[in-house]
Amino acid sequence: MIVYNVTVKIDNEAHDEWVNWMKTVHIPDVMKTGYFLSNRFAKILVDDPDGVNYSIQYTCANMEDLQEYQERHAQTLQAEHTERYKDKFVAFRTLLEIVDER
Repeated sequence: MIVYNVTVKIDNEAHDEWVNWMKTVHIPDVMKTGYFLSNRFAKILVDDPDGVNYSIQYTCANMEDLQEYQERHAQTLQAEHTERYKDKFVAFRTLLEIVDER
């Protein structure tokens, strides 16, 4: 299993609207692509006066599914997010491979 993790720091002023948009639009749109089995939307518990930090984790069966998602959908979905929140966020992505799960 592969976890596609997106870490986002969102500005305080855009925070509430962004959380709502992520829950009702963006995450559902990513899931509708059919490449991911599940997702998690977690707040990172750090003190940061400039914004609030989140981890959005999408789980897929294998690297092939992730690569296909990236080739077919990622650019469009990321562009929608960037256009909507322009200078209100920073983000980075991490790939994890599940080695053991209990």
